[in-house]
Amino acid sequence: MVVLNKIYTKTGDAGETALGNGVRVAKHSLRVTTYGTSDELNATVGVARLQASGDMDEMLARIQNDLFDLGADLCRPDIERDADAEYPPLRMVASQVSRLESEIDKMNSGLDPLRSFILPGGSPLSAHLHVCRTVARRAERFCVELATMETINDHAVKYLNRLSDWFFVAARVANSNGRDDVLWVPGDNR
Repeated sequence: MVVLNKIYTKTGDAGETALGNGVRVAKHSLRVTTYGTSDELNATVGVARLQASGDMDEMLARIQNDLFDLGADLCRPDIERDADAEYPPLRMVASQVSRLESEIDKMNSGLDPLRSFILPGGSPLSAHLHVCRTVARRAERFCVELATMETINDHAVKYLNRLSDWFFVAARVANSNGRDDVLWVPGDNR
């Protein structure tokens, strides 16, 4: 259980922050940027949930919880030393990726195949889910870049990759199962 009695500590005033293992790094480090972007994504999901209800809201709530798990995973370097840790670090697992795949397949089963690219928009929920999709892609790019420099959990990258797909399909569902999608018309304004 986390207990936060004091919100500000002044320990970051010099531009550094502590990672999950206690090591202090610059706030602009790629690792901090990566898990900070997953936190930003979580906030965009919170905004999308204002428009969601029922199953969609429940799925988005699970995603928000997963994104906190992802942040905990990404803020803890030295994955190769997990066995030596005082307590087991929280890591993303294959079942979280599989759940997204299952939800994507279920949502996609009621959609007609795409015959054009889709412009972000349509219903308010769909528009918010497209914002989530683009932030998820940015978080994934940072995660992939981080993986070229440090060892990270493969499931973290896979989760972000599936999550952006999840948001794309969910945005179509939110547009009356694709009937209200806004289609791209190439060169329409030439």
